[in-house]
Amino acid sequence: MSDSSKYERRGVSATKSEVHAAIKGLDKGLYPKAFCKILPDFSAGDPEYCNLMHADTAGTKPSLAYMYWKETGDLSVWEGIAQDALVMNLDDMACVGCVDDIIISSTIGRNKGLVSGDVIKTIIQYTQRFAQEMEELGVKLHLAGGETADVGDIVRTVDVGYTAFGRMRRDDLLVNHIQPGDVIVGYASYGQATYETSYNGGMGSNGLTSARHDVFDHGYAGQYPESFDPSLPEDVVYIGGKKLTETIDVDGEAIPIGKLVLSPTRTYLPLIKQLFTHLKADMHGMIHCTGGGQTKVVKFIDNVKVIKDNFLPIPPLFNLIQSVSGTGWKEMYQVFNMGHRLEVYLPEDKAAEAIALGEQFGIAAQVVGRVEASDAPEVEIRTPHGTFNYNE
Repeated sequence: MSDSSKYERRGVSATKSEVHAAIKGLDKGLYPKAFCKILPDFSAGDPEYCNLMHADTAGTKPSLAYMYWKETGDLSVWEGIAQDALVMNLDDMACVGCVDDIIISSTIGRNKGLVSGDVIKTIIQYTQRFAQEMEELGVKLHLAGGETADVGDIVRTVDVGYTAFGRMRRDDLLVNHIQPGDVIVGYASYGQATYETSYNGGMGSNGLTSARHDVFDHGYAGQYPESFDPSLPEDVVYIGGKKLTETIDVDGEAIPIGKLVLSPTRTYLPLIKQLFTHLKADMHGMIHCTGGGQTKVVKFIDNVKVIKDNFLPIPPLFNLIQSVSGTGWKEMYQVFNMGHRLEVYLPEDKAAEAIALGEQFGIAAQVVGRVEASDAPEVEIRTPHGTFNYNE
């Protein structure tokens, strides 16, 4: 079965082509190449300021957290789900320079018959703790409450989302203007940053439908039928054979595979704030490699070719997903971050400083590629497994 066939039969897409078709022609805001949509300052009407509002969820990752929680009773995985949904908003906004005084509101929908109040309590309390931890690192988040609803008729387990709002000066914005001669500094999505309490496998909140069905054992389909769409063909549901509590050795530590896949999406907020403090004038672009994986940047370039040919080592998690699923390497780089989820585009003589800022937080970083002139936007990924080209 081809990779594209599996994705389509599971109701997902590596390229989100239908979504992009639906929004084609919509207003792209004040700066179309900015990583987030930038709006006029509707809140105060000041032409020197702008507004940003961003909404996102943890995707289908809560479905895997639900199974792991049911298997083990470990409520801590729900803290990771709260972080996943928060970071998918915050780090996207940070890529344009919005790194402080951000207002957050949550929307949580659950099937009350299956998801207990302890889960909701864990998610809400961790949101508060995450905000406190970020403030200690110099980033102020303001919690505005939200909506928690029992909607079992439409949510099979639980859905966790946040909306974030920021206001900032327009001259503080970073609008992508990636250009020939730039190098790309990539920051690891895996390992353990100084502000993390355990090893992070590197997973974000993208590609989870593929990862959980390709990695885990088919027996979970009968055990937890509420964890997937009942209309899916049986031959694409949990076809990998791995148990949630089966362990994998990572740097001498035995980590359950379920928990490794559930690694919370790392936030780069503290690092990004430092990048804007020290290198704002030198940065030509910043990309959060979420939906689209290593091809994400193609949406934000004009007439340049982005070449990535010096990747950080692929972390154990993504090697595991590829080996168990047999997914082609071209699709792997388009679906997953493959080891780095933040990229900065800047002149070569500034790369060492950008790398050092990452290392201050225990985040591995290196020059992963460069930018060349081209007749059309293109991403070329050169790996030991082949060279792959993407133009959308």
